Amino acid sequence: MQKKPRRTLRRVLLSVAIILVLAVGGVLAWTQIGVMPAEPGPLATVQENPAITVTDADQGIVLAPADGDSDVGLVFIPGAKVDPWAYAAILQGLAEDGVTVVITRPWLNLAFFDPRGLGSFTSAAPEIDVWGVGGHSLGGVRACQLAADADALVLFASYCANDLSDSGLPVLSLSGSEDGLSTPEKIADARDQLPADAEMVEIEGASHASFGDYGPQDGDGTPTISTEEMHAEVTRDLEGFLGPLAP
Repeated sequence: MQKKPRRTLRRVLLSVAIILVLAVGGVLAWTQIGVMPAEPGPLATVQENPAITVTDADQGIVLAPADGDSDVGLVFIPGAKVDPWAYAAILQGLAEDGVTVVITRPWLNLAFFDPRGLGSFTSAAPEIDVWGVGGHSLGGVRACQLAADADALVLFASYCANDLSDSGLPVLSLSGSEDGLSTPEKIADARDQLPADAEMVEIEGASHASFGDYGPQDGDGTPTISTEEMHAEVTRDLEGFLGPLAP
């Protein structure tokens, strides 16, 4: 009389196990499918740039001034399912001007699946004491969560889901007028999560994908700013924001 309930329980447990395996497998597969690769043209300008060094380190992709003279660093977290190399070109100007940049490789290509703290990335340049943290889109949301351990926060087409309004942290938020994903309205709606003196810069003509070099993105607007103009604008804004942090 006891064998039937036991067989039923085993079947139920087996069914649950199969469902869990399929669910986990589905999530893992989804994180690997549709990853947006770096465009080869902009990436080539980084690899051929004599003013910087490019290191494929355990902590991430490290861009540093070739002369080694760097007092400030920026840990940068990519957007969801975007190749980290897609941010090298837009951040190389910062490295040319003396800021060491560490572009992370989020686990499973999604920043929310990456529990590592800021120190896991700043260890790429232990001689630097002043660090900003930043990110694009979902990477920016994750950067907000790590901001308590940083000296500054930089957002590319992103906004915070946690409240930093009383943090006193220097914040630079760069957004695009043509962004169809992190729209100007969404940026404005989340403004109260940032300190009152946060620098809010909307780049005219920039779309969501303008903040990286990985091609068009579904749901995004159409950019009217060129890649060269976008890179130059972002470099100027970052220099003006991070430069004064140097000791």
